[in-house]
Amino acid sequence: MTQAFKTRIEAALNARKDQALFRTVHAFDSVKQSQISIDGRSYINFSSNDYLGLASSDELKIAYQDSVTKYGIGSGASPLVTGHSTPHRSLESQLCEWLGYSRALLFGSGFSANQAVLFTLLEKGDLLLQDRLNHASLIEAGHLGPANMRRFKHNDMEDLSRYLNGSQNTLVATESVFSMDGDIAPIDALLEHCRASQSWSMIDDAHGIGVLGEDGRGARSLSEHRPDILVITFGKAFGLNGAAVLCGDDIADYLTQFARHYIYSTAMSPAHASALSKAASMIQTQHWRREKLFDLSEQLHNKVSDLHCLVETKTPIKPWLCGESNNAIDLSNALKEQGIWTTAIRPPTVPKNSARLRITLSAAHHESDIDTLSYSLMRSMEAL
Repeated sequence: MTQAFKTRIEAALNARKDQALFRTVHAFDSVKQSQISIDGRSYINFSSNDYLGLASSDELKIAYQDSVTKYGIGSGASPLVTGHSTPHRSLESQLCEWLGYSRALLFGSGFSANQAVLFTLLEKGDLLLQDRLNHASLIEAGHLGPANMRRFKHNDMEDLSRYLNGSQNTLVATESVFSMDGDIAPIDALLEHCRASQSWSMIDDAHGIGVLGEDGRGARSLSEHRPDILVITFGKAFGLNGAAVLCGDDIADYLTQFARHYIYSTAMSPAHASALSKAASMIQTQHWRREKLFDLSEQLHNKVSDLHCLVETKTPIKPWLCGESNNAIDLSNALKEQGIWTTAIRPPTVPKNSARLRITLSAAHHESDIDTLSYSLMRSMEAL
């Protein structure tokens, strides 16, 4: 490494440490239901995106094991070579029938799915309109892509309408549930604006699919209108990993021909696709998981409402606002001392002076877990 690179890297790392923004990867000994273990100590886990508790479900684990026995552990190639198999096609068909689309394309992650759509579909002279709080995968693709990007105020349809003049090809992109705030986008109003202006619509439903709606249809349960492009991810409510882009035939064919993330990536294994089919069935039929999330959410809000730090949401994502990054770190560490694992979220993931604990609930939690969390939060806030 040259001295110039070494100096640059050291300066950047030291700046992160000075600003209390330095991040560390933890290796967990075990993750089971709502419990995690690290360095021999167990914690109640309130930082997982496993909203429905499927990641450690015995029913899903057995289905995955059976799939591995039947199909092996790898796909061996990209989808356009020999990596696309019957389980992949079955999963795609199942998702299309459930969510009301003619085609679905599978990806290795939500990040790659979002970027594949924006990099591939947009050209120079197009207009990309994004909610200001969209995920980094969407915002980065907007900055690096050829289209002219504008960011409208968060969930502000009046601000969005200022850009919708119908004079150029326009794609409007938003999340359904925002991952750091837990609030829900006004999907119906946004789709109405897109229809009126003849703009494309794209919804990233990563944190909505499986959670919203009676059968877990996510964003599709929030409006009778269908977005042109729906991205769902499998690393949250599905309890696994990967993603899918749902769309019409023309867009799917276009992405198949030109989306480099799809063309040049090894396909997920057939066993994984088969397990995802099982997870999709569980999401649609095991309504008790969403009902339990609602009950746990009500319990938490009632327990800590007097502290005025918890943002009340209708999703499993419960931001606990701390302000300065050091405050979030101190509270997170205090909770860890009491056996509670919550992650401190700091800039640049969230805006400056809005550091927080991102508390997430799971159907795998028990009422006693919520009692413990509530007591620990109140005790820690008194001590800090």
